Amino acid sequence: MAKSLLAPPVLIFALFCSYAASIASSAQAAAASSDGFLQCLSASIPSQLVFTQSSPSFTPLLKSSIRNPKFFTPSTVRPLYIVTPTNASHVQAAVVCGRRNRVRVRVRSGGHDYEGLSYRSERPGEAFAVLDLSSLRAVRVDAQASTAWVDSGATLGELYYAVGKASNLLGFPAGLCPTVGVGGHFSGGGFGMLLRKYGLSIDNVVDAVLVDAKGRLLNRNTMGSDVFWAIRGGGGESFGVVLSWQVKLVPVPATVTVFNVPVSASQGAVDVVTRWQQVAPALPDDLFIRVLVQQQTASFQSLFLGTCDALLPVMSSRFPELRFNRTSCREMTWIQSVPYIYLGSGSTVEDLLNRTTSASVFSSGYKATSDYVRQAIPLDVWANIFSKLAQPNAGLMILDPYGAQIGAVPESATPFPHRAGVLYNIQYMNFWPMAGGDGAVQTKWVRDLHAFMAPYVSSNPREAYFNYRDLDLGENVVVGNVSSYQAGMVWGHKYFKDNYQRLAMAKSQIDPDDYFRNEQSIPPLSNSK
Repeated sequence: MAKSLLAPPVLIFALFCSYAASIASSAQAAAASSDGFLQCLSASIPSQLVFTQSSPSFTPLLKSSIRNPKFFTPSTVRPLYIVTPTNASHVQAAVVCGRRNRVRVRVRSGGHDYEGLSYRSERPGEAFAVLDLSSLRAVRVDAQASTAWVDSGATLGELYYAVGKASNLLGFPAGLCPTVGVGGHFSGGGFGMLLRKYGLSIDNVVDAVLVDAKGRLLNRNTMGSDVFWAIRGGGGESFGVVLSWQVKLVPVPATVTVFNVPVSASQGAVDVVTRWQQVAPALPDDLFIRVLVQQQTASFQSLFLGTCDALLPVMSSRFPELRFNRTSCREMTWIQSVPYIYLGSGSTVEDLLNRTTSASVFSSGYKATSDYVRQAIPLDVWANIFSKLAQPNAGLMILDPYGAQIGAVPESATPFPHRAGVLYNIQYMNFWPMAGGDGAVQTKWVRDLHAFMAPYVSSNPREAYFNYRDLDLGENVVVGNVSSYQAGMVWGHKYFKDNYQRLAMAKSQIDPDDYFRNEQSIPPLSNSK
């Protein structure tokens, strides 16, 4: 990986000495103020990389990658400080100084956490700093080896762009939105249009660099197999600060085909979606067809790893109900398909490098949650769902088919357990203009539809996707300054099923004192109550 991420040996030794001294004098550390945090940082981090709430740049920096403006209000519990590290030693210093002075750190890569937990707290009075990793965003591609090192502060768009520049025959399986940060996306699983061919992002991670609660810089070997397992899908922020990931790149053909076929209710959308449930998870692994259902229209969006000529017979034989024909085909390179699918037909590959939140995005708040479907939902239920999508202030549903490679990986191989037997994932979303209210009506719509869907989705537990984080599923309870394992089970089993226990055991190995924590972080098992 890049040398700039590595701390000088003398500095690492000094940090370890400081850490040991702070443990030895815990009584003094308990009384230390947040001013002590600043003083401690000043020895290791240039002052221009540290921002207090009184700094003129603090609010613009905080806002710069907030993707859900409902978490940017006067009542939002904000960080005391924002630290913008430019190398690993800065991250090590922030962690050591934070522990010494009882200032926790929250880590922000791209700011897309659905509940904003990378930059805010639900708990008034919590003293925390944000480590904003946006300056740690290098992508180093080795096309000959088909691997890349990517820093957590890079966006998916930046990763895709670098891969596409290196070769038009290599790609990487991750999400659609190009401004999503690599750090959060990978640590929660990460899936997109290549999930049926190549699985999740984490299924293709081969190494990582982590700063743990002691300020140590660890790789796959030195962090241990349990922790390396845990950060790939179990939420990296629970175990430390993941600085960089080494990934295995995947082969893609020179030509791919994309399509977007809208079907309205009057054209039989209910019947086509009902049929899609059986077809999409069983298609060849190089064909992915997702559905966006909004108002009275279902839009079938697809990526096929091949030409239109190869796709046409597959569609006519396997999914004739969609009435797909050549006029819907758009052939291009894989890297061209990435902005085309998410940003639209007028977009370019260079648009993948845009990290900023547009004014239009920041003007709308949103609420989201998720489900997994293991048995096809009946036609009459889909008719009822479509009626709910036609209500005033209704949102949308996104259906992503599973099967093929994502389902071929054992549930216990990674913390992400939604594998064999899953037909598709559902994401429920609703948006509202921030100038027009608090979103109570739109949020209620999401919660009501989620409640309505209970009989038709997975159960015991009702599964949910960690990267579609929802605090409605439960929050941690802190007992004796440590998050409770039992309380965490309420939400932990929904995201991780039986893997939750192993995650808690890994947490007890790497962070037994629960320094890295938020409202849905993994509790340590050995110290839990």
